[in-house]
Amino acid sequence: MSRLPFEGIHILDFTWYAVGPVTTKYLADYGADVVRIESAARLDGLRLAPPWKDAKPGPNSSQFFASFNTSKRGLALDMGNPRAREIFLRMLPWADIVTESFTPKTMRNWGLDYESLRAVKPDLIMLSTCMQGQTGPHRDYPGFGNLMAALSGFYYLAGYSEADPCPPYGAYTDFIAPRFSACALIGALDHRRRTGQGQYIDMSQYEAALHNLAPVLLDYFATGRVQGPEGNRSERYVPHGAYRCADEDGHERWIAIAVADDHEWRALLSVLGNPPVDACFATMRGRFQDRTALDEIIGSFVRTRGAEELTGALQAAGVSAYPVQNCMDIHRDENLDEFGFWQWLDHSEMGPSPYEGLEHCMSRTQGALRRPAPVLGQHSEEVLREILGMSPAEIEQLKSEKVVY
Repeated sequence: MSRLPFEGIHILDFTWYAVGPVTTKYLADYGADVVRIESAARLDGLRLAPPWKDAKPGPNSSQFFASFNTSKRGLALDMGNPRAREIFLRMLPWADIVTESFTPKTMRNWGLDYESLRAVKPDLIMLSTCMQGQTGPHRDYPGFGNLMAALSGFYYLAGYSEADPCPPYGAYTDFIAPRFSACALIGALDHRRRTGQGQYIDMSQYEAALHNLAPVLLDYFATGRVQGPEGNRSERYVPHGAYRCADEDGHERWIAIAVADDHEWRALLSVLGNPPVDACFATMRGRFQDRTALDEIIGSFVRTRGAEELTGALQAAGVSAYPVQNCMDIHRDENLDEFGFWQWLDHSEMGPSPYEGLEHCMSRTQGALRRPAPVLGQHSEEVLREILGMSPAEIEQLKSEKVVY
């Protein structure tokens, strides 16, 4: 097997919840040795989040946490104890990268801010990722991606009316910022390879998220228009939306359809049996003028059709359409199965568990989910012995003093 692209890169990872762990997972799955530093006194919130193995809550049974922390080793330290901070500083020369996702004051209060760490390791690369960055009047505001999606404007744009905001699914900006953070770390590694210089990366989740609203922001600066919620509507496709099909096994089934031009419109009507439609809808301009009525018409035409059957017919006719899948559908999706997306890893407490695979396959440097996520403190002894040369007796003493878990 080819050498993984980040083999030999060492990361001490303080991040928790989603943004930071997803960021370091990219590097871990492609060969980096990531040591995840956690607290037993203040658990990572994702360890307490469902879904849990057999629906039984526990700090080591969350598949949510497990999915974001593959290929990493786990070290549990009580960072509130000065001796734990001393241990971290002793480990620092081993690391190429340090990552953290606390509010700015946390690392500073521990004496582990970038300037302090750089004094020990001048070529260190450090990533700090938090809600609103390391500067500005709101830098110390804590929060989650759900709140940041609201602050960034996503809540205002989602949904069907200004009177009833409808947020996008989940902690939305948590799924945006890691893509920027991972690229920034890779760029910093390349810069260090060429110059020998480390650097500090201040990643604001707020600013990263706004890049995904570039068209809306540019429209405002160009025209002064403040865009509002449009539901499933598009400015380029019509009809464009999700329409309810015939129910199956007592469950609602839906299909998403996007029509790009008049040719596709005629193909759509043909698949639907050429039902009578007002002539005003024959052109894109006409369809855009009354999208509400058009959606009602399309909805009535597809209501008796099966989502899978109708998808096949529309795709064959050149119309973009897919069934709206639920989680069970995704786990049974034949294309994901062909891609080898779902992978099973034998977690030390949950046993064999399904994990999402890699987002892409590179022919020369394929990544891999190299190990399941660690249980709390799973590799504490291994890491301290390997990196610092500690003896079993020293480690046991630190455990008895609750410095290490």
